Amino acid sequence: MCGIFGVLGSEPAAPRLLDALKRLEYRGYDSAGITTLDESGRLGRRRAAGKLRNLEKALDAEPLSGTTGIGHTRWATHGAPTVNNAHPHIAGRVAVVHNGIIENYRTLRDELMARGVKPESDTDTELVAHLVEAALAAGLSPKEAIGATLGKLQGAYALAILIEGEQDLIAAARAGSPLAIGLGEEGTYLGSDAIALAPFSDRLIYMEEGDWALLSRGGVEIFDEAGEPVERAIVATPVSISMAEKGNYRHFMAKEIHEQPEVLGHTFGHYLDLAQESLRFGAAEGIDFANATRMTIAACGTAYYAGLVARYWFERVAGLPIDIDVASEFRYREAPLTPGQPALFVSQSGETADTLASLRYCRAGGQKIASIVNVASSTIARESDVVLPTLAGPEIGVASTKAFTCQLAVLAALAVHAAHARGRLSEDEVREHVGILAEAPGYVADALRLEAGIERVARDLSHASNALYLGRGTNLPLALEGALKLKEISYIHAEGYAAGELKHGPIALIDEDMPVIVIAPHDAVFEKVASNIQEVAARGGRIILITDERGAEEVGTQSAETIVMPTVPPMIAPIAYAVPLQLLSYHAAVFAGTDVDQPRNLAKSVTVE
Repeated sequence: MCGIFGVLGSEPAAPRLLDALKRLEYRGYDSAGITTLDESGRLGRRRAAGKLRNLEKALDAEPLSGTTGIGHTRWATHGAPTVNNAHPHIAGRVAVVHNGIIENYRTLRDELMARGVKPESDTDTELVAHLVEAALAAGLSPKEAIGATLGKLQGAYALAILIEGEQDLIAAARAGSPLAIGLGEEGTYLGSDAIALAPFSDRLIYMEEGDWALLSRGGVEIFDEAGEPVERAIVATPVSISMAEKGNYRHFMAKEIHEQPEVLGHTFGHYLDLAQESLRFGAAEGIDFANATRMTIAACGTAYYAGLVARYWFERVAGLPIDIDVASEFRYREAPLTPGQPALFVSQSGETADTLASLRYCRAGGQKIASIVNVASSTIARESDVVLPTLAGPEIGVASTKAFTCQLAVLAALAVHAAHARGRLSEDEVREHVGILAEAPGYVADALRLEAGIERVARDLSHASNALYLGRGTNLPLALEGALKLKEISYIHAEGYAAGELKHGPIALIDEDMPVIVIAPHDAVFEKVASNIQEVAARGGRIILITDERGAEEVGTQSAETIVMPTVPPMIAPIAYAVPLQLLSYHAAVFAGTDVDQPRNLAKSVTVE
């Protein structure tokens, strides 16, 4: 959500800022802007609503000079996505960009207005600039002014601040929203994540919760929340980050869908020892599955649906009861916790605000914290006792694809590990499960070969206004995920339902204009789903059935469209069956002409509530 970049270099800052903001587009945004300090130390600013091409036009018309600058892509929270509300915000000598939400915004605004300040925007961010300006006007040094201002702020934020006349200074602060410092041969940089920083710096410093920093070309001073100087580890920029390009694909989402056989191979290779036909879960030894009586899982969006699939695995295979919640609900329902029990958190970015808050709630309740994340240096990872990386690589498309299947891969392997620890699977049975898990990348590759037929089905789907997705067992979470994918990138309203719930309300919606996507491999509940298919067919619904060869034979001509998958072992079927759902949504969105990689109103990493 939003993106920050800052540069203290020797080359013109504006082109670098614009390039970095393009690398941050995947996070989601609706306006953008940059500010530089020119050779005389004066602030210059250009902003635009909409896409970065509008900012480029503004810069072409009125270029900015200087080698120091900050830039921002904004996802609107306070105030509409207008030029006036776009960042950076300037008050006197101070320019600020900001991710997050200042929770005591109204109090600060009232105090400033009582002193005669008249904000020019509807944002909470502008108030930060006014607070720093007021502190400078009172005679404080830049360092003192930043420290005093941060002491007045409540909420979640990442900040980058420029001060007129200070060409060798960018101030930064992090409380709840991620921020990293890049150290390069030609300057010092600041960014929301390593993807923006990778082309410019080979070493990174990840700011920790409550940290603030003063960046110069010669180095960095970092202070903790109490204002005390601290040292933070310098790590190498991940090589894979700099490879986040579309290649020959039209969209990042298409590339990431087709990367799944490879990245799943990496993920399973990390957790499976195929030579020994065993599991590699040394990192998970900190979780006492043998004596666990329940496990909590919390996540948001697609990661939550991965957790829903995992509930079936943990309960069926490991015999471990699971309490699973949407993280934004879990953190507020005051669930009673048993100290010492495991709690598992799933997040692609590792920065999801509600998931992080739920983690902290469970830690305060004395639970053992484990996380499944795609960014090993993220806040959720750093605050966990056990970290299980998905190894999906950079995912740029806002709609999660390969991160979802890699989350499923880790969860499936972890469920087998838990089952063995609890005495539910023998060594021979573990070897059998390892062999099945290792087959998943191949089945995903087989599913990708069906793309041409899926594209044809998607053409008709793209004309629909509404759609229903149905599934039972582990296919229910897939129905929810499929509906989410369709509506978030094609803007077609879609809902996922348990197939058995069809006659408890949703069947009233069925007519000849309603596509009904049914996920139904020939498994233990197939006959029940077949009855639901008959109910839809009897009412003229447009059925799109995703099944295997045996399922297609048994349903026969009742399905208007059938996507015939390979016959997949039930344990890994959710991983393989995710692929046609992703392709169906992707091609429907392409036919609908939407912005596939950056759908409206959405952000990749949701770092505010």
